Amino acid sequence: MADNIARVFADAIATDPTRPLLTWYDDATGERTELSGATLANWVAKTANLLVDEAALAPGDPAAVLLPPHWQTAAVLLGCWSAKLTVVDAPGDVDVLFAAASRVDAAAGWSAGERYVLALDPFALPMREVPAGFADFVSTVRGHGDHFTPVPQPGAADAELLARAARRMSDERFAAGDRVLIDVSAHPDPVDWLLAPLLSGASMVLCGNLDRTRLESRAKAERIHHAFL
Repeated sequence: MADNIARVFADAIATDPTRPLLTWYDDATGERTELSGATLANWVAKTANLLVDEAALAPGDPAAVLLPPHWQTAAVLLGCWSAKLTVVDAPGDVDVLFAAASRVDAAAGWSAGERYVLALDPFALPMREVPAGFADFVSTVRGHGDHFTPVPQPGAADAELLARAARRMSDERFAAGDRVLIDVSAHPDPVDWLLAPLLSGASMVLCGNLDRTRLESRAKAERIHHAFL
């Protein structure tokens, strides 16, 4: 069984980096964003380089990710895992924290060395007003390199996360080449909406605030093989 998230991601895009890998919908705003494997890999590399080069973090350092499911959240999580950071859930001391603009108040319960805020703008535009004590993730990450080579060893939590992803993959019968639609409001755990599809070799259509009256037309338009609702 795979025990290295960075390797799983690399394998998921190796065959055809240009194919759509992650498509994001938000039915509350009308947003649709589609990323190829190569484009997501670029965001992941920039994030990992920010963590290593700017924040000077090392494998095993703890990170907090206070972000809802979103394509930018995928980039942040995969960047953390590529840098071999340990993403933690319980409030406490961490070396880096990423927070959605809507969760800045919740971030006050964490002690963090570096703090980045994300507006989760549909076009990944910089924030006009950045909360005190935070750096704007989008503005900061763009200045970092497009390529990152992870150390070959897995992160401390990789094996456990991928074991959970493998169980989800088996339960839902995700398969290589599938295009999977996921209601992220019902399944907010990144093991479900991110790692399980990547591990199976599927591409994902992530739907926030899903309008179920659009399911049939969306499944047809996106050539969906499987819906995880």
